[in-house]
Amino acid sequence: MSWMSLLVGVALLTTTTPQRAAAQDQDDPPGRVARLGYMQGSVSFQPAGESDWVPNRPMTTGDKLWADRDSRAEVELGSAVIRLAANTGFSFLNLDDRTVQIQLTSGSLNISVRRLNRDDVFEVDTPNQAFSVFQPGRYRVETSADGDYTVVTVREGEGESTGNGQTYTLHAGERGTFSGTESLNADVVEIGGPDEFDDWAYSRDRRHERSRSVQYLSREVVGYEDLDDYGEWRDDSNYGHVWFPTRVSAGWAPYREGHWDWISPWGWTWVDDASWGYAPFHYGRWVTVGGRWGWVAGPADVAPVYAPALVVFLGAGGNGLGGNVGWFPLGPREVYVPSYNVSREYVNRVNISNTTVNNTTITNVYNTTIVNKTTNITNVTYVNKNVAGAVTAVPQRTFVSAQPVARAAVAVNAREMASVPVSSRATVAPSRESVLGSMANSAGHVAAPPAAVASRQVIAKATPPPPPVPFARQQQALAAHPGQPLARHEVQTLRPANTPAAQPMVKQAPPGKPATPHMGRPGNQPGNPPNAGRPSQPQPSNRPGNQPAPNERPGATNPAQPNNRPEPNRPPSAQPNNRPEPSGPEPNHQPNKSDNTVQPQNRPTDRSVNPNNVNQQRQVNRPAPPPAVHPNDVPPTARPVTPNTGNPQLDQKYQQQQEKLRARQDQERQKLQQRQEQDHQRLEQQKADEARQQQIEQQHQQQTQQLEQKHAKQQQKLQDKQQPARQNQSKPPKEDRPPTEKP
Repeated sequence: MSWMSLLVGVALLTTTTPQRAAAQDQDDPPGRVARLGYMQGSVSFQPAGESDWVPNRPMTTGDKLWADRDSRAEVELGSAVIRLAANTGFSFLNLDDRTVQIQLTSGSLNISVRRLNRDDVFEVDTPNQAFSVFQPGRYRVETSADGDYTVVTVREGEGESTGNGQTYTLHAGERGTFSGTESLNADVVEIGGPDEFDDWAYSRDRRHERSRSVQYLSREVVGYEDLDDYGEWRDDSNYGHVWFPTRVSAGWAPYREGHWDWISPWGWTWVDDASWGYAPFHYGRWVTVGGRWGWVAGPADVAPVYAPALVVFLGAGGNGLGGNVGWFPLGPREVYVPSYNVSREYVNRVNISNTTVNNTTITNVYNTTIVNKTTNITNVTYVNKNVAGAVTAVPQRTFVSAQPVARAAVAVNAREMASVPVSSRATVAPSRESVLGSMANSAGHVAAPPAAVASRQVIAKATPPPPPVPFARQQQALAAHPGQPLARHEVQTLRPANTPAAQPMVKQAPPGKPATPHMGRPGNQPGNPPNAGRPSQPQPSNRPGNQPAPNERPGATNPAQPNNRPEPNRPPSAQPNNRPEPSGPEPNHQPNKSDNTVQPQNRPTDRSVNPNNVNQQRQVNRPAPPPAVHPNDVPPTARPVTPNTGNPQLDQKYQQQQEKLRARQDQERQKLQQRQEQDHQRLEQQKADEARQQQIEQQHQQQTQQLEQKHAKQQQKLQDKQQPARQNQSKPPKEDRPPTEKP
C-alpha cells in the first residue's frame, strides 16, 4: 500500500491518521487459515485464482481441493474439521474469522463443528441448496455425481437447507434428501448407523479429544494434536510450558526443513516438511533450553491468530549475505512485524495471542516499522540471532522457487550476521513457482476433477467475496514492492472493468420461507436409497446408503477402525448458551433410557453432555408423527449383490441398474404401505368389528407376499441378465500362440 512517506505537522498527522487506520482495518487478513492436515491417495490442490492443480499447502479463501478415486483428505480450521471422501470437489468460497463458506460440487463431506458463536456463519453450498449449520455437532453433506440432489445427515446439532425460496430445518437424528434444481423437494427420515467413512471420521475426532497437548494451549491452535506423538512437554521456570520435538536430526533448527510459498494476502509463508510442522511454525515462539530447541505456545485463554512465519530476515534484499536470504525464529516476548498491510489492532492481536509481550513494546515496534515504513530493525536484541545454528540462509533462487531449504542451505559466519541488517520482511519478489509451490513442475500432471465438476455452479445463502485475482495479474505490481503483498484496494484495481463483482460459480438463493418436508416412515432407514419415490431420477453409484462401486469408497484403502467407533448411546453435545437448544432426539438414543457412556475428560467444554436435551421433541418444520408401524407393513426390498466383473466401469453400470430397480420397488412398497394405512384408518373411523379387521389383515398379508414375490423375480431377472457379462470378464484370456512357420 502506498502511504505518505512524510507526515508534516500535527494537523496533517491528525487528519491522515484516521484515514490510514480505516484503510488498514480493511486490509487486515483473517486470523485463521485452514490446514490440509491429512491426505490419503491422490489429493490435489488449486491455489486461489489459478488454473493448475498441485499438491497441498495452507488453505484460505478461493483455494480448492480434489480428492480423487480411492482418496481422502482432512481440513482443519481450529473450530471445525472437514473430511473429504473419494471423488469430492471442495473449495472455500469464504474463510475468515466469522465465516466458513464451503463449495461442494461433488462427493461427500463429514464435518465436525466444535465451536460456533452467535454471529458465525458456517455454510455448505451444493448445486441445488445451501445448508447452514446452526449448532456445534456432526454433519455429513453429500452431493450426487450429476449435482441433481443433496443428502444432509445431522447426527448431532441442527441446521437449515435453503433453495428456491424454501427452507427446511433438520434436527439431530435426521437425514434429508433435497432434490431438484428448479424447485427444492425434501424427504426426511431418521438416520441409521454410521458407515465406514463415518467411523473413520470418529476415529480422527478422538485424536483431538484425547490429545495431551490441549492441556498446554488453546484448542483453536490448528494442528496441536500432532504434537503428542512427536515431542514432549516440560515446564521451564522462564517460559512455562515448553514443547520439545523428539524426532529431529542432529543440528536441526526451526524453519529449516521445508520451503517458502507465496500465499496471498500474507505473502511469504513457511511450509514445513514435518507432519507435526504446522502449529509450531504459525503460532507461538521458539527458544533454546539446555541446548535443545523448544516451542512455547501462546496464552491458552486467548484465541490464536495465524501468522505466515514467525521469523525475522537477514540480508533480505540480497545485501550482506552474498545474494542469499537468511532468517531465524523469533523468541518469546519478541514482536512479530507483518510484511503485509495491517492495522495497529491486528499487530496487537497477532502478538499477544502467540506470546507474552507488553503492549507498549508492540506499539513502539509498530510505530518504528509500519508507521515510519522502516523495514530494517536496529533497536531490538533478538535472543535467537546468536544461537549456534539458528540462522538459516539459502540462495534467492531457492527461496523464490519454493525449493527445499535444507538441501540448499549455506553457512553464515558470525561476522556476516553482525554486519547485515535485520528486516521484518524478505524483500524478494515472488514468481509463479512461489505460488504453485515446490511441485510447480507437476502442475497439469496431477489428478484434477472432471470438467463438469470443476465448473459446476452452487447455490449460496451468504454472499461470498469476489473471486481472487490471478497471480499473473498481480505479478508486475508485486515486483514494484518486493516482498510486500498488495493491499486489498490495490488488488481491486487489477480486476478487468467488464468482470462481474459476483462469484461466477455461485447463484444467490432468494429469501426462503419455511416449508414442510415429506417425512419418511420409521422403517425407511438409510440403506434404502433416499428419495425412492422418484424412480425417474437416476441413482448414481455414490448415492449415500448405496453400496459403492468398486474402488469408489476410500474404505477400500483404509479399513474401518471398529475399536474407535463411538458407543451407540453416545450422549448428545451441549450447545453454547447463545445458540438455540437442539430440538430433535439424538441418533440411536432412545428416550427414557439411561446413558452411561463416559465422555473423555478433555473433551471441549462447549460440547459437554446436556441431559435435558435427550427427550426434547420440538421440531419446527416436522409434522405430527406418523402412525405406528403396522406388523404387516411391507419389509424393505433386499439389496441385490453387485457382480464383480473386474471392470470398474461395468460394475458401476450394473450398480446403477440395480439401484434404479430398487428405487422403483421401494416406490411400489411405499404406495402399498400408504394404502394399507388408509385401510386401517377407515376401519378405525368405521369402528369395524373384529371379523372385518381380520379380513383386512389377511388381504394385507396376501398383498405383501405378492409384492415380495414380484420383486424377487425382478431382481433375479436382472442378476441373470448381468451374470453372463461377469462370466465373460472372469474368463482367462486366450494365450497368444506364435504363428506356425511353413516348412
